[in-house]
Amino acid sequence: MPAPLDAIVVGAGPAGLSAALTVAGLGRSIALLAPDRPADERTTALLAGSEALFRRLGVWQDILAASAPLRQIRIVDASTGLIRAPEALFRAEEIGLDAFGYNLPNRQLGAILDRAVAATAIRRLDDKATGFTAGETGAKVETAASGALVAPLIVAADGRFSPARAAAGIETREWRYDQSALVVNFRHTRDHEDTSNEFHTRHGPFTTVPLGERRSSLVWVTRPREADRLRKLPDAVLADEMERMSDGILGAIELAGARQVFPLSGMTATPLAARRTVLVGESGHVLPPIGAQGLNLGLRDVAALPEIFDGDDPGAPAMMERYDRLRRADVQNRTTFVDALNGSLLGGSLVGQIARAGGLALVERVGFLRRALMREGLAAV
Repeated sequence: MPAPLDAIVVGAGPAGLSAALTVAGLGRSIALLAPDRPADERTTALLAGSEALFRRLGVWQDILAASAPLRQIRIVDASTGLIRAPEALFRAEEIGLDAFGYNLPNRQLGAILDRAVAATAIRRLDDKATGFTAGETGAKVETAASGALVAPLIVAADGRFSPARAAAGIETREWRYDQSALVVNFRHTRDHEDTSNEFHTRHGPFTTVPLGERRSSLVWVTRPREADRLRKLPDAVLADEMERMSDGILGAIELAGARQVFPLSGMTATPLAARRTVLVGESGHVLPPIGAQGLNLGLRDVAALPEIFDGDDPGAPAMMERYDRLRRADVQNRTTFVDALNGSLLGGSLVGQIARAGGLALVERVGFLRRALMREGLAAV
């Protein structure tokens, strides 16, 4: 007979797998409900706080071997406005780091975490949750094929449409952007020099991120109709458009993978824990793919989980309040930051152009402001 469970983790994305490993690392008994993941061609730049988490989980060396360092960030104002900002280059060495982060394909990150879970006593079930209930002394998760699971706590890592969140009665605020992101990996003839290039256009950022030797990933945020047009172009034609958008900085381009298009939206849940259910990752917040904040924010949720396991009942109301208090400010601050950054690119007024250009010029020229901005972007609070 299986040992009594201390927590049930629902979801097998990077946030869910990391949550299961984190709680199991506390010596707790875990069940992980992990149906198959959909195909995902995206990549993730793991920032400093995420590196610290993965070091604790013992998987950082595997991640490092599969990823490319991000040592510089170049920002180019490609908005074609009357007032344009000067080009800015941020170097990780300025704040004492070897790299701002490390970029790798999501599927490789998932595979690394899968292997780590398989090496533990975590009870992994390739099954789907069909119902959730919570009471004064415990929570129950009904499954499609494995019967009912009972534990004091549910860790909901089941995505933006989280059934676990809905069952806990947690409300959300949602919004949509008139933007979509085209995602594709590619090869190029010039060295990227460990540099991420962000070309800020009137419709969103065109961002290339190092992915290996003369390989990079692209996130091209633009209007939905334009993203759909780009998705349908022949490979050679899309490669030419990418080369033009990047000012040829990476040389000739050749696509190296399938394309995906994602509509941009945002969501925050309030509270982030209730009725023996804590939200991690996109069950609690959704951000546009700007500034590498999305998954890194979810991994900071994971890093907070040990704080609710210092007593006998991790699902008690006091623990739910503690988790919400620990995570609320960070989620709100990052959501506001990403939304404001995206909005600054879309603003077409002359006043907005002047403010954006002046702000970037000030940051580029004043060292302590530039370093403060870099540290804030990497903060693991």
